[in-house]
Amino acid sequence: MVTSEVEKPPVVAVTGAHSTGKSTFLARLAHELRREHLQVCTVADLGEQAQRVGMPILRNHTWASTLWIITRGISDELEAWLHGDVVLVDRAVPDALGYYRAALADRGEHPDPAVHARLEGVVRDHSVHYDLLYRTTLDPDIPLGTDKHRDPDADFRRLADHHVGQVLHDLRLPHRLLPADGHDHALEDTLGFVLDRLAATRDGRP
Repeated sequence: MVTSEVEKPPVVAVTGAHSTGKSTFLARLAHELRREHLQVCTVADLGEQAQRVGMPILRNHTWASTLWIITRGISDELEAWLHGDVVLVDRAVPDALGYYRAALADRGEHPDPAVHARLEGVVRDHSVHYDLLYRTTLDPDIPLGTDKHRDPDADFRRLADHHVGQVLHDLRLPHRLLPADGHDHALEDTLGFVLDRLAATRDGRP
């Protein structure tokens, strides 16, 4: 696909609450794509980077930290377009807005309507570039992962799951659900989609 002057590779993004299988799914997908000899660029979750520079996240999300994560994520994605046959995004930009809404709900606060509308506009405008957008589904019986520091509050994870889903609904962003027991099927579908999209680009098909 050609977007203005920039050739955009297929972009597969995953959104959803923490410890719901996003990174696991994308790691398996990257492995399968590399077996097809494709150059894969992955845009990582920005949570730890945000914390390192002092940006509040999770239940402490602010409009400023939300905007930082959204714009940094967009910047990283645009850079990845230049270097990969396929770009995989761990936490698409709607995620940050969902977590901001969850944080406000957790604190019993309401957003500034003008600020919130601007955040929604940035998320909506950029999300058109996701060729496939998955949303993980929360299985509360699956415990939090231990591979990195995790927020231990299961109630906030449920709140984040709800608001991430609500953002996708409110902004009418097309997406597929990714249940914890549905990775094999999604991997097969996504691999076929990406290979077909790349073949169409080579053949000059729309």
